[in-house]
Amino acid sequence: MKVFIAGATGALGRQLVPQLVARGHEVVGMTRSASKQELVRSLGARPVVVDALDPDAVAQAVASAEPEVIVHQLTALSGKMSMRDARHPDRSSAAKMTNRLRTEATDHLLDAGRAVGARRFVAQSFGAFRFARTGGPVQTEADPLDPDPRQTGLEPILYLEQAVTTIEWGEGLVLRYGGFYGPGTGISLAPDAVMAGPIRKRRFPIVGDGGGIWTFIHVEDAAAATAIAVERGRPGVYNIADDEPAPVREWLPVLASALDAKPPRRFPRWLGRLLAGEAATVMMTEARGASNEKAKRVLGWQLRYPSWRQGFAQGLG
Repeated sequence: MKVFIAGATGALGRQLVPQLVARGHEVVGMTRSASKQELVRSLGARPVVVDALDPDAVAQAVASAEPEVIVHQLTALSGKMSMRDARHPDRSSAAKMTNRLRTEATDHLLDAGRAVGARRFVAQSFGAFRFARTGGPVQTEADPLDPDPRQTGLEPILYLEQAVTTIEWGEGLVLRYGGFYGPGTGISLAPDAVMAGPIRKRRFPIVGDGGGIWTFIHVEDAAAATAIAVERGRPGVYNIADDEPAPVREWLPVLASALDAKPPRRFPRWLGRLLAGEAATVMMTEARGASNEKAKRVLGWQLRYPSWRQGFAQGLG
């Protein structure tokens, strides 16, 4: 098939493009930066340089590509993370731009897809820290989300999910990814990896009882699920996560060891709230994990790294 990928040079896009090419698809990779055209070519796709917030440019690029499937992987979340960002995750410039990509750019891509008669639209969403803090530790796509998305910066994600899953001109699939780790992500062996840096400096502590459940997915496994979603699967929302959502007190010491860092410090909850804010403290102590059962059953998806335990040891890259 002809596949148009918006966000082809991001961490997931760099994994996804070669997988789609290997499966026999003809891929056009969209990037905002002219300097990344050669990277797109090296991945096996034809590059197109477009500002995703320019509706006319998006429409022209999609019309030229004539795709049967559009994949929306646009974010701006590749910058540094500071303590201020942890206190107010929705106020950073990267978060603000990502919010626009999840709202305005989503509309532009959907309009372009309708105009060219695309039959499928696959979009990136976020599956960690989203569920209402009730019920069991691991929850499904049918479980309730945070009742006040304004407090957690989730309104743009909810907008994207609603827009994509209600299209009438094709099949809309939303993939709620867990936290990425592996090459090109914030959790990797690269010296400038966003989360790895604070962990190595012991600035990423276990707060309170460390009971918040985090959901991870290796970026290669996330790309594999996305490649399948390009080809098949019913419209709707899918959690793309590994088999073992786990509390912070379990995974953080293992990750620190994999990064050759000292064990994380432990802070009482009141100190965590003072230093990092309420939202980050809730993530560390009360978050719920995401079940991947639906994605494995419906998509027939198999993971290379079923658990972060394997992935942290073998796949950080």
